[in-house]
Amino acid sequence: MAQHRAACQCGALTVTAAADPEFVVLCNCKACQQRTGAPFGVGAYFAKDAVTVAGAVNTWTRSSDSGRALTNHFCAACGSNLYWTLEMRPGHMGVAVGAFDQPLPEPQRAIWAQEKLDWVTFPDHWPVYDTGSPPE
Repeated sequence: MAQHRAACQCGALTVTAAADPEFVVLCNCKACQQRTGAPFGVGAYFAKDAVTVAGAVNTWTRSSDSGRALTNHFCAACGSNLYWTLEMRPGHMGVAVGAFDQPLPEPQRAIWAQEKLDWVTFPDHWPVYDTGSPPE
């Protein structure tokens, strides 16, 4: 069985997934740029029932462009945004790909390309969407 572990910068907050991610997405939206301080965010999405969280967490919830809630979960000690939950995907949890202790698959798609920085490019084999992912 696959086992994936992600941790915040100080190691006080961990996410352990007992399965491979169901999908990996690169998001160019301005909110992900602000959340990460980088040109995009990359999230691995796991079924919530395959994930165990350990450590103290603080949260902050915002509305997405669709009006649905997105809650960021931060380490209470170092402030790293390790994972997030979305009202639009109640059975999933997104986890920051850079926080894993082993490589994960490359993203299956890039979303919110209309907000990407001009110098960001994507591999030709990735589907790219101007806004969010199409319904699955």
